[in-house]
Amino acid sequence: MFVTMNRIPVRPEYRESFEEAFRQRARLVDQAPGFLRNLVLRPKDPGDPYIVLTFWESEAAFLAWTQSPAFREGHARGTLPKEAFLGPSRLEAFTAILDSEVQDA
Repeated sequence: MFVTMNRIPVRPEYRESFEEAFRQRARLVDQAPGFLRNLVLRPKDPGDPYIVLTFWESEAAFLAWTQSPAFREGHARGTLPKEAFLGPSRLEAFTAILDSEVQDA
């Protein structure tokens, strides 16, 4: 399994708008081949970044998604103003070596 983690620093006064944007997302990724699930985590400390996790069958499936027209369409809609963010987001990528929900990761 391949996992991406995007750390997104959101100003406290934009938290509600940021969360609503995810609730109203295009959901195009949900039909992407190899996509497993999406998890958005609200930080307990408002100064910490939101964490957006995506789970994929493979890195190849994730890369295919990022190069698709659906990716461009999904990321073009409903963006918040630049001032909503405390800084740039940071994308990290991982290969799962253990997952307690499945027998073989």
